[in-house]
Amino acid sequence: MHRWIRTNDQNEIMEKEEEGVPFLYFPALEQTGIVKHAFSTRMGGVSSGCFSTMNFSFSRKDDPEHVRENYRRMAKALQVEENSFVLSEQEHTTNLLVVTEPYKGAGVLFERPYHAIDGLLTDIPGITLVTFYADCIPLFFVDPVNRAIALSHSGWKGTLMEMGKVTAERMHREYGTKPEDLIVCIGPGICKNCYEVGEEVARKFREGFHASDPELVLSDPHNGHWQLDLWTANRYILEKAGICPEHIHVSNICTRCNCDKLFSHRVTGEARGNLAAFLALK
Repeated sequence: MHRWIRTNDQNEIMEKEEEGVPFLYFPALEQTGIVKHAFSTRMGGVSSGCFSTMNFSFSRKDDPEHVRENYRRMAKALQVEENSFVLSEQEHTTNLLVVTEPYKGAGVLFERPYHAIDGLLTDIPGITLVTFYADCIPLFFVDPVNRAIALSHSGWKGTLMEMGKVTAERMHREYGTKPEDLIVCIGPGICKNCYEVGEEVARKFREGFHASDPELVLSDPHNGHWQLDLWTANRYILEKAGICPEHIHVSNICTRCNCDKLFSHRVTGEARGNLAAFLALK
């Protein structure tokens, strides 16, 4: 196992390796017994250069065959079918797609027939939802009562628009999901100490983030920049949506602090691959 820099000692996310592919996982999701899931690392793939080695994006000028091989390797590691992946098409929205059988393979085997989709949800076993990251926050949702799942991407824009709440409400409409039944995991992303934002973004959060105290997620400016805590902001949104605090599990692994093992846009800019979150019903 690899040595991770963690922001606290609450190890709610762990590493494992299957079929030569290291990945991160939440014991809380594994213990439900109904899902397979992972958050990828930079390790275990075949991509080279700035994409080294486990890049899952076809849009970053990596060799497409390398990307396809990375998906094949993750399929083996998770024990899912190679044609089961359904990829998001992210544009920092709160748009969600209900994924059904005809979408299997979208983004890997054929062009995605949708655009501007930052969240995916399904109640069909054997479909593997996939979303992408390089500092933004992944949100994993599991409803063990109605056997439904969702996977959402929440950067600062998605967080401000309360992507976690939007996802929980959509699961309720589609599957009858009750927020108190949901188990939600807030995955690896950039930590507060590493995430400096300018006055414009800070102002948007002061004015638009409906917490009792905006300083819950914003720290005083340093060198003209504020520090934004996306993990805490998303936890607050989920609790406000009715999800039990004890059912919310937060990663303590920062993409920038661990940029040797995870892609970080703040470190390398566009010269990088993309990490991916994976979630499938058994």
